[in-house]
Amino acid sequence: MTRIIALAAAACLTGQAAFAHAFLDRASPAVGSEVSGSPPALSLTYTEPVEPLFSTVRVTDSSGARVDAGQPAPKDDGRVLQVELKPLKPGVYSVEWHVTSVDTHKTEGHFTFTVKP
Repeated sequence: MTRIIALAAAACLTGQAAFAHAFLDRASPAVGSEVSGSPPALSLTYTEPVEPLFSTVRVTDSSGARVDAGQPAPKDDGRVLQVELKPLKPGVYSVEWHVTSVDTHKTEGHFTFTVKP
């Protein structure tokens, strides 16, 4: 009987891991925030490690012009993507992200932040 319970518990744990996705946990600048001055980079922290080769981060100004400086770089344990930013003028900036977690699940999202004058 103990063996059946142990096998059932292991199956439950395995099932949860198989359905994991990398969701945005936090950002810097933060989602919807107002910052003073131009941040040098945007950092996105996810709930699971992401595969940088299959992930994109796009930062645009109010006219739709890109202000990020290229492909995001992984940091820490693979849960953080960081992209350098060009000098930002005061205004509202949009962030659009698409990531593939290391278990191949895809997630995406978008948000804005504001650079104050």
